[in-house]
Amino acid sequence: MENNTGKNGALNGLKVVDLSRVLAGPYCTQLLADHGAQVTKIEPPSGDDTRHWGPPFVKDDMSAYYHGLNRNKKHVCINLSAPFGQEILAGMLKDADVLVENFKAGTLAKWGLDDSTIKRLYPRLIHCRITGFGIDGPLGGAPGYDANLQAFSGLMSVNGEESGEPIRVGVPVVDMVTGIHAFSGVLLALNERERSGLGQQVECTLLDSAIGLLHPHSANWLADGREPVRSGSAHPSIAPYDVFTTADGDMFITVGNDRQFLDFARAIEAPWLLENNTFFNNAARVNNRKALKPAILKATLELTNEELGKRLAAVGVPATPVNGIGDALSHPQTKHRQMVLEAEDYLGIGFPVSLSRTPASLRELPGVLGRDTRQTLEQYGYEIAKIDELYHGGIVR
Repeated sequence: MENNTGKNGALNGLKVVDLSRVLAGPYCTQLLADHGAQVTKIEPPSGDDTRHWGPPFVKDDMSAYYHGLNRNKKHVCINLSAPFGQEILAGMLKDADVLVENFKAGTLAKWGLDDSTIKRLYPRLIHCRITGFGIDGPLGGAPGYDANLQAFSGLMSVNGEESGEPIRVGVPVVDMVTGIHAFSGVLLALNERERSGLGQQVECTLLDSAIGLLHPHSANWLADGREPVRSGSAHPSIAPYDVFTTADGDMFITVGNDRQFLDFARAIEAPWLLENNTFFNNAARVNNRKALKPAILKATLELTNEELGKRLAAVGVPATPVNGIGDALSHPQTKHRQMVLEAEDYLGIGFPVSLSRTPASLRELPGVLGRDTRQTLEQYGYEIAKIDELYHGGIVR
């Protein structure tokens, strides 16, 4: 673990108050923290729900789920439903650059921090709000988790085998992408603040992120009005673009153009793919995909993953084995990219954005609930006696 305070990070000096829970918000603030921002995560006495989302648990009552989203943060526990807890928060916002929250609509207003008040009291503050459906409109304020939005947005309807039922994508892709959008939105607002001197609200919803993920199905529907159908791992507009079984496993093969298809057919020694006009261009292959896959399997079933991979690499056709999670995380290329961090008592996923001069860093491990409460309150000028009083009164933990 790097023994610094993020002074070399691109966001060094940025102060972030993180009131978010679960995934999208904490992922956004972890990205900010990885790049040097000082992130103070404030949790209620019960903690972020995901602390208990296990097994597996990494240590104490900290789930692996929570552990993967909350490094490089100060961990503070404050009961914000108590008036003095709200007073502490108001004081912390005075010198904050960014506030990230994903409360139900009206929660901050109930604590005296409605949008107009935030804008008036903290004119330079970037307020990032993350919700399921937004706070207004027909579904404004409705709760939403990743899977609900995968279902509502149509994402599940195009995921799964043609003859099967709709299936949730196996990772919380809507939450993750919303966290990335929130991270991007905060950076956009910070960049604009350099010109105007003013903060603004960044709004991200799971619905907007999910709708934004529908390409190319959304573009196709807008073009001709036809409802997309599930096609397993195949692409609706490119063929072959699918999983193909080999003699000892499975390979995902992507043929992006007609020249590649010619090279592909020759590399796997499948002249029958070129003998008539059934597969002569991409449109023909897409229209005849039900005949295309078994024709390709005649060749791939005779080859091992290694042999098929070598042949296709030699002619520039993208092909990769279908790995398990352990295979992917243990692969030499993953390790070369430093996408698995190992430091002292920490194992986690690395930094997906690499900067040459101001790189991200691992500085603080995810902490137990309230680990940094006392230290943080001292930094904000609270006397020891007052802090003790807050502890005894259940305002902080």
